[in-house]
Amino acid sequence: MVKLETHDLNIWFGPAHVIKQVNVEIQANEILSVIGPSNSGKTTFLRTLNRLNDLSANYKISGKVELERKDIYAFDVELLRRKIGMVFALPLPLPLSIFENVAYGVRVTGIKNKKKLNEKVESALRQGYLWEEVKDRLDESAFKLSGGQQQRLCIARTLAVEPEIVLFDEPCSGLDPISTAKVEDAMVELKKKYTIVLVTNNVKQAARVGDRTAFFLSGELIEIDKTDRIFTAPRDKRTDGYVRGKFG
Repeated sequence: MVKLETHDLNIWFGPAHVIKQVNVEIQANEILSVIGPSNSGKTTFLRTLNRLNDLSANYKISGKVELERKDIYAFDVELLRRKIGMVFALPLPLPLSIFENVAYGVRVTGIKNKKKLNEKVESALRQGYLWEEVKDRLDESAFKLSGGQQQRLCIARTLAVEPEIVLFDEPCSGLDPISTAKVEDAMVELKKKYTIVLVTNNVKQAARVGDRTAFFLSGELIEIDKTDRIFTAPRDKRTDGYVRGKFG
């Protein structure tokens, strides 16, 4: 089932044409890895999917992005961002306790009952592979967590409002290998329930977790295919050059 799709998507920031005629279908419960060199349009593409680019000056879009066949501009933007959550490259915990970081978004949705809050916080922390590490110190400041733990806390915070799609923008860029492995394990487990789009500069990470991989270059979608094919027998020589490390 197609969960999210773009049709003839073009993006400009002022005169800069940064996404060029991109057509892609993202399947429900898959991890789509998005790779490409710097300034290839990966993050711009990702931020377009839940309208974060709308906040930028001189932003212009043509074409369509559809969530389950419905134009994303037909949704209230707050509702859209609850359906399509995002985890950023740098963890940005709120200046609150571990518990309140996760509970914050749940409260915004209108849930005040303490028992329900506790259940949702625990469930989200478990999905973020963090519960066992923090269950006895939920009242501590989130800033006492390590960088890897803070990133998994941000994942849990995103999951607590029960999105349908989770966008990851370089979620492991500042993490050590052990923390990276925990985040990747979480993503693989999460696809059972969520659709995931992962932008990464780490081609090995894309190969490890992606069901399919999309290669962007200079704002164009050069190739999208099953991940094993992208990394072993790509159709386009530019894809082959990038995954082999010949440029990027």
